[in-house]
Amino acid sequence: MRWVFFFDGDCAFCSRTVRWVSWADRHRRLVFEPLQGDLAERLGFTNCAAPDGGTIVLMRESDQRAFVRSDALIELARLLGGAWRIFALARFIPRRFRDAAYDWVAKNRFRLMGKSNACHLPNSDPRNG
Repeated sequence: MRWVFFFDGDCAFCSRTVRWVSWADRHRRLVFEPLQGDLAERLGFTNCAAPDGGTIVLMRESDQRAFVRSDALIELARLLGGAWRIFALARFIPRRFRDAAYDWVAKNRFRLMGKSNACHLPNSDPRNG
């Protein structure tokens, strides 16, 4: 089963996260798409890249179910498997607290890592750079 990982292509923090997730995705189940791209627009996700606090969207292709904010991170941890599954335990924390922490990082993402002029999609073999 494949998943689509939508991210803010203008955000250096998000681009770095995508490169890391691509490296950690050992089973190659993830496809990466910027929220500013055509696919995100067709699916109605472009508003998730808001400058005042964007979010990632993780969508399962089989049923097009989308997960956002902290739910997306929990699903991502489950998808990556291995030791990363421990982070899926965050689902037991009430969503309003998880999302509040997520929103703080999202709101400060440009301050934390800056803004990017280009969308950095991972190479075909992310382990090589």
